[in-house]
Amino acid sequence: APAPAQEAPAQQAPAESAPAQEAPAQQAPAQQAPAQQAPQQAPAQQQAPQQAPAEQEAPAQQAPAQQAPAQAAPSTASGNGESPYVTPLVRKLAQENNVDLSTLKGSGVGGRIRKQDVLAAAEATKAPAAPQPAAAPAAAAAPAAPSAPAGARPQLQALRGTVQKANRIRQITATKTRESLQTTAQLTQTHEVDVTKIAALRAKAKSAFADREGVNLTFLPFFAKAAVEALGVHPNVNASYNEDTKEITYHSSVHLGIAVDTEQGLLSPIIHNASDLSLAGLARAIADIANRARTGGLKPDELAGGTFTITNIGSQGALFDTPILVPPQAAMLGTGAIVKRPIVISDNGSEFIGIRSMCYLPLTYDHRLIDGADAGRFLTTIRHRLEEAAFEADLGL
Repeated sequence: APAPAQEAPAQQAPAESAPAQEAPAQQAPAQQAPAQQAPQQAPAQQQAPQQAPAEQEAPAQQAPAQQAPAQAAPSTASGNGESPYVTPLVRKLAQENNVDLSTLKGSGVGGRIRKQDVLAAAEATKAPAAPQPAAAPAAAAAPAAPSAPAGARPQLQALRGTVQKANRIRQITATKTRESLQTTAQLTQTHEVDVTKIAALRAKAKSAFADREGVNLTFLPFFAKAAVEALGVHPNVNASYNEDTKEITYHSSVHLGIAVDTEQGLLSPIIHNASDLSLAGLARAIADIANRARTGGLKPDELAGGTFTITNIGSQGALFDTPILVPPQAAMLGTGAIVKRPIVISDNGSEFIGIRSMCYLPLTYDHRLIDGADAGRFLTTIRHRLEEAAFEADLGL
């Protein structure tokens, strides 16, 4: 706390240290000198005549204790309402530094504004604003919640370090996939397909398609349509083998399974008689069963009787996979992520490099009734259908 004025007696600041013109101590007592030489200063000095003799007008660096009155009672007005006296030098200095004297609290006797006060105020305006660093902690005090990593499922974090009973879907999946690998001769063949034309068709038609059909136009209906048509051409892929009777059943219709990722696990609901549906019909059916699979609205007969399954492995960015069959089905088609890549293009004997939308199609098949050449021919039929992309009529284009 600043020292009171009475703790700084005059003997600590001899009269010789003060400017002679301001306080000639030998000529008159301190109480009279201000009144005779500078009437303007009298009011301020009359308030504390015993505390502020002429010697107290010495500069602050010579008598630091004498600054205490200014801090204890800054900018006190005179008894008649006048402001403390400001010297012409101080006024000029304030004008040169754009300092508003009315905003300052003087450190001189009776609140007088001194040269040092003006210089300090001018320096403060040039210095960086103090509140700026304080803004950073305020922002850091409430940081945005970190987003979950790509592909993460936050609801699974609670399972760390626990032992849980597998749910019914997981138990069935565990049993069926093990039985599938143990009872069939599975292998996978992969073809690459250029879907650039389909991408262009989809971009052109998706807005009107959504308005007309009520569902979004994704790539999956195109793959499903091409696969269903190819199964009609290659009936040995739309077939089942009976190990006990050694018989092969060639199904007359395509009952298409669509693998759906749900919170409870993987489900493969069936679109019965998918070969009877148009591209738009397949799009609506896929959207419907996928939605009901995730919300628990499937009927028992929609989970049985499939003859061929498609799994969209590209939904999470996978390029290709080796799907596991769903017995007694003989094959399952995977659709990888669609990625733009530089590709060598042949056109009328010329070759050049172009950027194309490419996709891998892995086909897992049961070698007990489908040979590698059969799988290759089936995938070739699908690839040609997709690359020709003659779906304008289906899209109303």
